[in-house]
Amino acid sequence: MRIGYPCINRSIGCSANKTFRLASYSEERLISTVAENLACLKRILLWNAEHDILFFRITSDLVPFASHPVCTFRWQEHFNNEFAEIGEFITKSGIRISMHPDQFIVLNAPNKGVVDRSIAELAYHAGVLDAMGLDRTAKIQLHIGGVYGDKEASLVRFARTCEQLDPAILRRLVIENDDNRFTAPDCLSVHEQTGIPVLFDVFHHACNNAGEAMEDALQLTGNTWKKSDGVPMVDYSSQHPGKRPGSHADHIDPEDFSAFLQHSRPFDRDIMLEIKDKESSALRACDLARNDSRFCH
Repeated sequence: MRIGYPCINRSIGCSANKTFRLASYSEERLISTVAENLACLKRILLWNAEHDILFFRITSDLVPFASHPVCTFRWQEHFNNEFAEIGEFITKSGIRISMHPDQFIVLNAPNKGVVDRSIAELAYHAGVLDAMGLDRTAKIQLHIGGVYGDKEASLVRFARTCEQLDPAILRRLVIENDDNRFTAPDCLSVHEQTGIPVLFDVFHHACNNAGEAMEDALQLTGNTWKKSDGVPMVDYSSQHPGKRPGSHADHIDPEDFSAFLQHSRPFDRDIMLEIKDKESSALRACDLARNDSRFCH
């Protein structure tokens, strides 16, 4: 059981998601920005490993505009050594990596242009993980998308699009339940059609479910992962006490997280904390899990 956080470390004074406006695009600017982002990513991963945080979600902005037609630069070749070095460190440190494209990535959109752009963005994400030499346990997580007035038709359309994906993308893809459209059972139905593993989002399940217990959903979604996919991944958060329902907490709730650890037994899961203070909550979560026999450090 690894514990991690997404994208940004607020403790080390750098950012791996620097970008710039499309209007100011140039190869020179791309190269300098990617170099800076990769250097910061190295620092984040080193800090994480030193603090027993062995799960990390890499930002989608690592290579700005990589899937946009304006970018014809061979960034994988130019930064081959840097990507390989990062990947070697990840592997040797036992760190688990994931990526999570933005909400505009929609594979079940009725508009072909949206789908084509979404696939191009997924190819970029897979290219980052491939450039690092990571095995298929490094995953790209995705929501099913929109309902578009017909939920069943949208689920079928998502599955059909996935059937056409390049194997380099498909082997890394996982789908997650969301907080207002598609439940864990909906994702399980897509798994039955496609074989894509289901990442269980604990907080989304609390917001949107079909009446199934969390423990049951945790087990059923975990069963969709093959050994080659690695330990099943889980997203964890809790309700912000002062905001609308569905708002993620700013800080970890120790009582709620400890209860989740207890309820999740005996299942082994890698836990991504979608909590706004990032590594601060990850450090606290690691402390809370340190006496759990599943905890990896």
